[in-house]
Order: sequence, then structure tokens, then C-alpha cells
Amino acid sequence: MGKGPGLYSDIGKKARDLLYKDYQVDHKFTVTTYTSNGVAITSTGTKKGDLLLADVNTQLKNKNITTDVKVDSRSNLFTTVTIDEPAPGLKTIFSFVVPDQKSGMVELQYRHEYAGISTGIGLTAKPLVSFSGVIGNDCVSVGTDLSFDTASGNFIKLNAGLNITHSDLIASMTLNDKGDTLTASYYHIVSPLTNTAVGAELTHSFSSNENTLTIGTQHALDPLTTVKARMNNYGRASALIQHEWRPKSLFTISGEVDTRAIEKSAKVGLALALKP
Repeated sequence: MGKGPGLYSDIGKKARDLLYKDYQVDHKFTVTTYTSNGVAITSTGTKKGDLLLADVNTQLKNKNITTDVKVDSRSNLFTTVTIDEPAPGLKTIFSFVVPDQKSGMVELQYRHEYAGISTGIGLTAKPLVSFSGVIGNDCVSVGTDLSFDTASGNFIKLNAGLNITHSDLIASMTLNDKGDTLTASYYHIVSPLTNTAVGAELTHSFSSNENTLTIGTQHALDPLTTVKARMNNYGRASALIQHEWRPKSLFTISGEVDTRAIEKSAKVGLALALKP
């Protein structure tokens, strides 16, 4: 049995990760520790200009139940409880934010060899209802992603997508923003041995008639060090180098420069993630 088409969020994910994941111009520090009873505590601090943001996340796993509790610098409490496979292929997720009384939501995810379905409903009198579904197989899949506000009677999200996978190539197309934005992406593995890949994403906005093209590549210098680079049609070029200096602990340096205004200072971001 194959892995199946996955969920709607998997459409175009490989290209998005190649082009956008780990790029940043902020300074971020993350430390994860484990208690004797298996509780994982992750503390994160992010410096955005003169603003310092911080949060603490606690994760507890007990058999097939995972509980995540996060507190941020604004005293918001985010809680997510995930029950993995109460039935074959099924996952149940319950989440809420304190003090936001309208944030409670229950989500069901179901994965099958030929389908991936996710449904969610808000825990309010007039809830937000979401549905996403993908049908297909490991080679070709199509899907849709919908959100309906029962309070206003309007769709707030109406997306559709297509994903084609062939050997070392993945091509995707999505129609988002209620049909206003069309995005096509491409991901190609050049060399599995060196984790070398190239990717591109073209987005067209029908309302503004603007096109955004981003191309990028990645390459592993050695088993512990990866470099990535990208550039878009507006002249913004970015690059990063990520080194796993110990198992699960990563050090990342990334930078961005506007080639059309080279006199401006380049933006540099640093990220350090420590895990025992």
C-alpha cells in the first residue's frame, strides 16, 4: 500500500519548503529540554528589530495522546490535544486559545490509500466550519480547501489544488483567495546523494494582474551542512547555510539583499536550535 495523496496542505509543500523554510531576517534562539517523566519543554526567543518575542511550549505524550500547551509573551495560552489513530487512519485534534473564548475547535483527519480528508468545526453557537479533501494516489491528486462562516453565511476560504508526482519531480497548481490567486510550483530532485534540488513558484494575481516568480536551490555540502539560495523577479536574493553541529541541534545563518537597491544594507538572520 502506498502513502496515498496526503492532506491538502501537502500540495506544493516540497517546493514551499525549498523556497521559504528556514529563511529569516530575525534572530531566533530555541532550547528544548526533557524532564524525567518525558515532558518536552521548548523555550523560544525571537528578536524582530527592537521587539523581543518569547514563548514556552510544553509537550506531553501518553500512548497515542499528545498534549501541547504554549504560553507567549502576550500571556496567550494555546492548547492542542491530538489523539492519533483512535481508529485506523483517523486523527482527532482539539484546540483552543485562552482568553479567546471563540477559538475552540475540533478537527478530524482521515488518511486513506486514495484519500486524505480533514474537517473542523468551531465550538461556538455560530461556528466556523472547514473542510479539505484530497483524492488520488502517489502520482496524481486533486483537492479542495473550504472554510464557511455560519455567522455571516459566507465562504472565507475557497481553494483548489492539483499535485503531480513522477519519480524525482513534483508539479503543483493551486487556485486560492476565492479564485483570485493562481500559483504553480515545481520541485525537482537533482541528486539524492547530496540532497540537491531545484524549485520554482509562479504566482499570478488576477485582481492586480501582478506576477511573482521565485526560483531556488539547495545542496548538502556534507551530511551535516546544507546551503540554500533563492531569488525572485523583484530582485530580492536570499541565501542560507544550516549546520547540524550535534544531533537535532541546528545553527542557521541567512541573509537577504535587494539587488535593485544594492546601496541598502543586507538583512541577516540567525537561528540556533538546541536539543539534547
